[in-house]
Amino acid sequence: MSDKLKRKILDFFFPTRCPVCGELSGTFDRFCKDCKLKLHRYDGNYNVSRAVSFTATFVYDQSISPAIMLMKNGVCGNADYAFGNELADRLNEECVSDKIDIIIPVPMYRRDKKIRGFNQAELVAKVVGKRLGILVDSGSLAKIRRTKQQKSLDRKMRMVNVKGAYDVTVPEKIYGKRILLIDDICTTGSTLTELTALLLNNGASEVRCAACCKTPDLSEKKIPTV
Repeated sequence: MSDKLKRKILDFFFPTRCPVCGELSGTFDRFCKDCKLKLHRYDGNYNVSRAVSFTATFVYDQSISPAIMLMKNGVCGNADYAFGNELADRLNEECVSDKIDIIIPVPMYRRDKKIRGFNQAELVAKVVGKRLGILVDSGSLAKIRRTKQQKSLDRKMRMVNVKGAYDVTVPEKIYGKRILLIDDICTTGSTLTELTALLLNNGASEVRCAACCKTPDLSEKKIPTV
């Protein structure tokens, strides 16, 4: 059964809704037309330390935040499909897709994943992987220590918060590989920086990073972070 047919069947029983406003949308729509017009494309030049590149689809602001919060509140809806396909488009546009061997989603602490019901970065990564035809590895990287919520910390404390919180569990699977790290949102980049260093120190040949959304530069209007 093709993915398109599966989606049509699923839409029959659970009609597709826009992950931003919740209104009904077309079977293969990512966002409704009204919300799509309000979203702001990310065209910044943010860099993650030691990573070859960084890709994001949207600027994280009030126009897109409901879709991110939907996933963080344990309701995926159409958000993984929408973000995954948008991110795959950007990776193709930036000619990154042919420079990746495996995709690794930023892992969640096991207890937190159980409470939420899923890891949103993993769901998005699976959509990206299917679109690009690249293996998604959700088992070689693990979060081994529960951390404080990043939104409550300043930049310096975010780095301290994630230090040593992750581990490579199957180093032979990442050795020599070109890896794409995927997260839902990038604020200060502390998590992506920590994981990039960890993967490189464990033998990855290079690491690229991607996120569904990137917060605005400090010079831009500040918004609530997650």
